[in-house]
Amino acid sequence: MVTFGPDEVELADKSPCAGVRADLKMCLLNSSCCKEDKKTPRECLKDGLVPDECFQLRQSFFECKRSLLDNRRRFRGHKGY
Repeated sequence: MVTFGPDEVELADKSPCAGVRADLKMCLLNSSCCKEDKKTPRECLKDGLVPDECFQLRQSFFECKRSLLDNRRRFRGHKGY
């Protein structure tokens, strides 16, 4: 998982789900499916050839995007980081 410390470079994207998106992207690109088989991340997710961590990040990204549309969440804050 990619995490950025206070003294490291920040993400250029400041949207609410940018951190989860960046972690998901890096997880998919570092998987053996993308590196060795030269498939796109979308094909790897569709075929189920990625580690469980990537599927968990995909679910977290989905929940984060879903919380943006949920009016009950606007007081509690967005899910994700």
